[in-house]
Order: sequence, then structure tokens, then C-alpha cells
Amino acid sequence: MAPLPWSLLPDNAGVGPVGQLVVAGCDTLDLAAEFGTPLFVYDEDHLRARCREAAEAFGANAIYASKAFLCKAMARLAYEEGLGIDVASGGELQICLQAGVPADRLVFHGNNKSSNELRLAIGAGVGRIVVDSFDELDRLDALAAEGSPAPKVLLRITPGIKAETHEYVATGHDDSKFGFTVSTGAALQAVDRAGAADSVELVGLHAHIGSQVFRVDSFAAAVEALGRFANPIGLPELIVGGGLGVAYVEGEEAPTITQWSRIIAKAAAEAGITATIGIEPGRSIAAAAAVTLYSVGTVKDLPDIRTYVAVDGGMSDNPRPVLYGSGYETFLARSVTADRPRSARVVGKHCESGDLLVRDARLPADLRVGDVLATPVTGAYGHSMGSNYNKILRPPIVFCREGDARLVVRRETVDDLLATDLG
Repeated sequence: MAPLPWSLLPDNAGVGPVGQLVVAGCDTLDLAAEFGTPLFVYDEDHLRARCREAAEAFGANAIYASKAFLCKAMARLAYEEGLGIDVASGGELQICLQAGVPADRLVFHGNNKSSNELRLAIGAGVGRIVVDSFDELDRLDALAAEGSPAPKVLLRITPGIKAETHEYVATGHDDSKFGFTVSTGAALQAVDRAGAADSVELVGLHAHIGSQVFRVDSFAAAVEALGRFANPIGLPELIVGGGLGVAYVEGEEAPTITQWSRIIAKAAAEAGITATIGIEPGRSIAAAAAVTLYSVGTVKDLPDIRTYVAVDGGMSDNPRPVLYGSGYETFLARSVTADRPRSARVVGKHCESGDLLVRDARLPADLRVGDVLATPVTGAYGHSMGSNYNKILRPPIVFCREGDARLVVRRETVDDLLATDLG
């Protein structure tokens, strides 16, 4: 029955004169009226603070994992605050370049990069390409034969660490689509091949054990395993990835970026690693910076079964509950500190029974149709994983700072949907 835990809201959240949620000086009810719902509302200074925290810990070797949340405004912000940016497709690469991020501050990821994507990255002058397979090395050989210059590359290593997280976002164990596996000998074979090749300049190694990881000993174990493999090779760079978890619901706790970075630095020192260490935070920068606003359209009470609260978004703007069974909290934007005695299931408007946003929601007793309902900690993997299922228009994004709401991504229109449909 308790109110929403305040710790789940953005840094600069507050309560307005009638009890409404205010984000960075912006009234969320006014934002919903001006921009419509669904609407992603970001606290810009929250984003900047988390970027600075990472940069203070690892300097230029702190790299923002853009898959968590990317638009031109976010790419520009991360770069302004001292971070490099990792991209995992030609599209993400183009967004960052359009935002004015220098290509040499980009790290290009992906387990199945096409020849065109590699050609684009090399032509743009990306700082590092993270090579994921022998087939990718073949493609780089072919590009070199065409006359492309040799890019600086890192080899993605699979260290055999099983992170305590959902199986869909665990990436460091041997049974993974990512990287060269240490236990099979593939990793050492890749080092030998890349080190002898004229098509690439091998400068380091990369590993990533998974996402939404809370247990710090998993990170320490990964660094230790990487040290055992990397130290004899003696390459100058080692990126240990990201994956730091964040709290989504009441009762969850996660290390801060600073605490996480200290754990990594300590583990690297104990492992005798002399290479420069890099990190790739994404979720831990963006997730808690945002809330999503929805309008309640239907409240359906089924006696002795449950209450369904249907909103004007759903799995198209936040697929995580459907994909991973992820939990979220919810509250009413007009009464952020109100008790929440009412139990309900918050669902979207899509033609799927599994289209749910909050499986076991707690809400104020006076919930009614037309209310603006909010879900916090939605700044990561909502916009970036969104879709047009049922031809729903993707929501806009506003950055709020010192009372000013800046539209950084507009709402899609029907014309956008029809632009690629040739009939």
C-alpha cells in the first residue's frame, strides 16, 4: 500500500503544488497535455551526472553502450560529458555521426556485421572494431584486398563466466552467440590470426558477461578470467564491457557506477592486468533517468479475478516485461506520494494477451479513466527496442532541464508509417 519508492525516480524529481510529479522543474501533467501520451520524459541532468560518473572513473576509456538508449541528443550528450560510444549497427553508427560525435570516439560492435557495415565503419574512421568471429576476419581480409585501410580491432572473448541474470541477456558463458570462446581454443586461435594479419591492427581484447547483473562477484570473476587469458598476450587494451544492473522495483538494490568501477579496478590490479581497462555502461546511465507517461483508457474489474488497467501504449514502447518478465512499479502522475492500496494489472492496447506493462501493479484507490499513469526506470531499452506492432506510432521523447522541456524525438505520424510502403 506504500507510495512509490522515491529512489526509483530521476535525480531531479519533485512534487508539485497539487501533489503531481515534476521532473527537472517540468510538470508531468502539463507535459502529457502538450506532447500527448505515451511519452518518454528524461531528466537531462540525471543522464549527464551518470555520464560524468563513468568518465571520472575511467576517463576516455568509459564508453556509453548506445543500445540502451540512442538518439542524436543522447549521443551528443554522452560525448559532451567525456564518453566514447559503442554502436552495434550501421544505423547506430550513422546516428552518432549525425550527432557530431567524432568517428574515432566510436567502438563498433556486433556479432554479424555485414561487409557494407564494416566498409562504412572503416571509411568513417571508427576508433575500434570489435571482431566477433572468424567470418568477420574473412570479411575484413576481403575489404583490405579492395584497398581499405587496416582498422584497429579488439577481439571479443567469451571467458566462460555465467552471470546471474536472465538467460536472454547472459553473454559471457561458453554457450553464447558472441565472441571467441576461451575454453575451445578459438580465442587463442583468433589472437594468432589477427596478430599476423595485414588487414587489421590488433590492439586489444573485449568481453561482456551479460546485462542487468547485480552480483559484483560476477564482474570480479570475469576480470580474473580475462587476466589469465590476456596477460600472456600482452595487448595494450582490455574492455570488460558493461551490464551493471539497476533497481526497477521496490526492494531491489544495485551498486553505483562508482562502486562498480572500483570493483573492476581492484579485480584488475589483483589479476596483474597491465592493459588499459575500459568499461561500457548503458542501462546504468539511462534507465532511471526517465519515466513513461500513459493515459488510462479502460479500467476493467473482474470480480474475484483481477482488475485490468489498459493504457495507450504497451509492448511497442516497452517490450521488456514480455521478453524477460521484467518487473516495474507504477503510480499516478497527479499524486506521486499517494498510497497505492489498489491491485491491478497494467496492460497495453495491442492484440496480445501477453501485452502487459506491470504484472502486479499497486495504484491509488481513486484511479479513474483519463488519469495519467507513470512507470519509472524506463529510460533504457524502451525507445531502443520499441516497434510499430499493430502500426502503433512510436512515442516522442522530451529532455527536461531546469524547467525547460525540449522535444528531442517527435512522435511518429501515419505519413512516417506509409513512407516505406510502396503499395
